Amino acid sequence: MSVLYTAIATANAGGREGRAVSSDKRLDVTLAPPQEMGGSGEGTNPEQLFAAGYAACFASALQLIGRKQKLDVSDASVTAEVGLVKEDKGLALAVTLRVELPDQLHGEAGTALVEAAHQVCPYSNATRGNIPVNLVIE
Repeated sequence: MSVLYTAIATANAGGREGRAVSSDKRLDVTLAPPQEMGGSGEGTNPEQLFAAGYAACFASALQLIGRKQKLDVSDASVTAEVGLVKEDKGLALAVTLRVELPDQLHGEAGTALVEAAHQVCPYSNATRGNIPVNLVIE
């Protein structure tokens, strides 16, 4: 395996109530728990960051598969919903990916495209078997 790129970010000891900064300083965010979890909500949280990354990665996977299949997916969009859920052993994540496709890609063609993207997306590969990921075509 050859590494193409490595992202590096550091969160301070405040964790969910601290700060996270990437090594190149392009990402520098204040972290705060959401109000739903008793926090101030005046910062971002790990689930929002994960949702943004997963949505962007999955959209790129759709573009890759679309190019290979000669399909125009330029109007497609992906919304990732990352839930923090309580389990017997503690907290876990659950994801719903809502994929909006161009009208001509609804039905079987759209389903096949989304399933193929799910097989090549690095985030999907990292989460497969670890957390539930629900694919919804809208």
